[in-house]
This record gives sequence, structure tokens and C-alpha cells, in this order.
Amino acid sequence: MKRWLVLVPAGFGLLAFGAGVGDWPQWRGPQRNGISQEKGLLKEWPASGPKLLWSNEDIGEGYATPSVVGDRLYILSNRGMENEFVQALAVADSKPVWTTRLGDVGSPNQSPPYPMARSTPTIDGELLYALGSDGDLACLELATGKVIWRKSLKRDFGGKPGKWAYAESPLIDGDVLIATPGGAEATIVALNKKTGAVFWKSAVPGGDLAAYSSAIVTEAAGRKQYVQFLDKGVVGVDAKTGQYLWRYEKTSTGPANIASPVARDSYVYSTNARRFGAGLVQLHPTSGGVSAEEVYFERDAPNTLGGQILLGAYIYGTNPKGMCAAEYTTGKIKWQAEGIGPGAVLYADGNFYLHGENGNVALVEATPEAYREKGRFTPFNQRKRVRSKSSDEMAWTYPVVPTGASTSAIWERFGVTT
Repeated sequence: MKRWLVLVPAGFGLLAFGAGVGDWPQWRGPQRNGISQEKGLLKEWPASGPKLLWSNEDIGEGYATPSVVGDRLYILSNRGMENEFVQALAVADSKPVWTTRLGDVGSPNQSPPYPMARSTPTIDGELLYALGSDGDLACLELATGKVIWRKSLKRDFGGKPGKWAYAESPLIDGDVLIATPGGAEATIVALNKKTGAVFWKSAVPGGDLAAYSSAIVTEAAGRKQYVQFLDKGVVGVDAKTGQYLWRYEKTSTGPANIASPVARDSYVYSTNARRFGAGLVQLHPTSGGVSAEEVYFERDAPNTLGGQILLGAYIYGTNPKGMCAAEYTTGKIKWQAEGIGPGAVLYADGNFYLHGENGNVALVEATPEAYREKGRFTPFNQRKRVRSKSSDEMAWTYPVVPTGASTSAIWERFGVTT
């Protein structure tokens, strides 16, 4: 199996990346919400799609989405089951700058078989934080890839991942790093981002396994909270102490809890892969902490593993039928369209960039009125999707539009060879 990294211009021409500008430093962008602040992008694509600037067929295997800061791109990959690594590439031409091994690939005998690198590195100032699929957490010098400190979520915290290993992208909040070992001892942990020292361990009741989601931070019900989607449901813990606050289980009934929750004000939205729908809860303060009241559960609301985008009063994304839009606080469907089918979605400058699970890419106007496609294309040298005995290989990587650095779109995709 091979993986390609592809760079195409999303706007009126490629601009040079410059050090110190705002970019795409972590999972789902600067605010972990899938929204780019980039402006001046094309409102429609030509019939042949955007011009290809470069592609790289030698970045290793994996499902990971890249981060982009300055003139470099950072990504996790693996070669075989005994070498998972983070690498820095030059944005201008994708040439390697440095590579640092994290550890082995987690759960190599998993079934269905998806044993590969999958997490997005988090960039914070001059440091990079990466979590390998076997639970190897490392802080690196951004410039050189030199390791500052390491932890093992399994050995150091008694961590228990799901059967598809770890897939979390570390959350940095001020001086704190949030990670999810899973298990009864330290379901969620807060570490000193500079040293790796423990601030607190949160033993969530039930001792959930870690799922495949990445935590977010929100203010609700009078508390600053970290919200994470675990194996048995979405939970909130107090940001200062790690105290367990609440749980919502209805969206955890499928095989894989993947998409990061979406939060605004007192509401938290969560979905389960593609099969069972989406749920919204409203958080209320109680004498003992926080309660989560279900507002709705809607099977056709945006719910696939490619994430959801909250814009104004509406939430957008895909379901098994294709792309859709719904009212955020009611779940009422505004429109539904087949488009290019389910996929990963990103918003920038009035449009959605949709990377379909089938490998195709579409540009769609961001409006609650109707589905309005502004162009689509099949990326360079796209390999035909191949069905194996146990599963379908699909393009699951999220697209990236760096912020304030370039009018460029970056994404990865799979090419499956037999």
C-alpha cells in the first residue's frame, strides 16, 4: 500500500510560506473546528480541477492528516510495523527535513486490519507533540526533531486503547497537554507540556477504553472542561482537576468513536462513525457538577467520521447518503445531496472542501439553502478503490487549508495496490 501527499492551489496562485505566519498547527486547524481563516480563494474550480503543484509518493503509510507551520509540513507515517515516525517536509517541494522514530505500530494484528500511523502532530511555538498508534507520546524540537521528553500511555498510565490502537491528536491548552490513555487508572491525563510531568489523572467511571477521537476544550455550565469521546460515550472532565463531570452514551453504540465532538455555549454535538446518527446535549450546572440533557438524536444529521463544521446556526458534514446540513439546536435537516458521498470536510472562505472516502474532492458552497457544488476532481494518479477480504480501503484523511500562509490546499490520500 502506498500513500500520496498532494499539494494543489486553492486560490489565485501559490504564495510563499513564511516563518511566523498563522498556519494549520494541529488537528482540524487553529481552533480544532475545521475552519480556516484563509481568504482570496477560488469560488469555483475549473472543470479539470486545480493545478497540481507537486505530489510525493514516498512518505510512508498511514491515515494521518498533516500540520503546516511556516515553510514546513509535519506528518506521522510508518514503514512496516516496527517503525512509526514523525517527519518534517519542505512545503515548497515536499523534500524531507528531518525524521524521528516514535515506536512500533500499535495492535498490528487488529481486525479489520488498519494498523498504521493515524494521528496529527500538534505544533506549539518551537515544540511539536506527537502520539504514535502504540501510545508513544513525544515532545520534539520543531526545528530539528530532537526528542525533549517521552511518555508511554500504556506503560506510564496503564493505558487501554481500543482494538484499532491509538488515534488521538494531542491537545495543548496553555501549559497543559491533554491525552487519553484509556483504562481505569488514568482514562484522561493532563501533563506539563514542557516536561511531561503529571498535573492530574482522571479515572473516568467505567474505565473506558480510549477511542479514536481527539479532545476539545469548552466553557459550559460554569466550568472549563475537556470533552472527549471515549469507548462508552462522550464525557466532560474539569479542566483544573480532572474531575469527572458528565457522560452521554447514545452516540457510542457503533464500532468506532472517531469524530471530535463539536461544542458551542452550553451544547455538545457528537456522532458515531456513519451508522447510528448524531446527538446534541445541553450541559447544566448541578450541585454535584454538571448534567447532560439530550436535546435530540437525529439519524440523518451530519454523522460520518470525516468531522462536522458548525457555521452560524447550522452544522454541516456528511452522512452515508452524502453531504447534508442541519439546524444545530434542533437537528432538522435543511438539505441532503449525494455529491461525492461521505467524506472529510473543511471550511474556508465561503466554501467547503470535501475529501470523499472514494478519493474524490469537491468544492461546495457553504449555505443552508441548498447543495451547490462549485467543482470536483479526482486527484493525480488516483488508484482505484480495491476491496480486500476483510474491509474496504478508503481515503479517510482530512483536507488542510493553511491559514494566512498560502492559497493552497493540502491533503493526503491512499493509493491501494495489490
